[in-house]
Amino acid sequence: MKARGTSLGAAFGLALVLFVWPPFAAGQLADLQTRFDRESDSVRKAKLLQKLGETQFEAVRQAEKAGDNSTVGLTLEKYRDNVRATLDALKKQHPNAEKQPNGYRQLEIQARKGIREIAESLLVAPEPFKPPLEIVREDLAAMDDELLKLLFPNRPLNQKAKNPPPPEKQP
Repeated sequence: MKARGTSLGAAFGLALVLFVWPPFAAGQLADLQTRFDRESDSVRKAKLLQKLGETQFEAVRQAEKAGDNSTVGLTLEKYRDNVRATLDALKKQHPNAEKQPNGYRQLEIQARKGIREIAESLLVAPEPFKPPLEIVREDLAAMDDELLKLLFPNRPLNQKAKNPPPPEKQP
């Protein structure tokens, strides 16, 4: 009798996960996207992007399992657009990232995480879907580089050599 109740409970739990959870996750994604779009403070937008990004990555994983590669591409493109919108808002409201790094740091971490997620998606994506994902990865990498330059403007890699060293004399 106890074994039958356990299997019935397991079946109910599985049904709950399969039929109730995915629409809730989709609703959560739409709700987070709406909150993100309405947010006017760039630092709060960067912090909200962390939650939105995780939800988008989970949606990408679910779409990959279902074999829906066009949804994977569209979701990652929307993620890239969200990162770009956050970066533009941060540059507008807090132009000096070195003195006010709060939102910039969160955004750099998110951009790095997005690059890793896209790299994983590229491994399993069919050949026709790879070029758009590579473009999204390149865009995120460029934004990540821009964020690092904004956060650390005086690092040696950002400065070009004013006077290149003289060439060594050959004996």
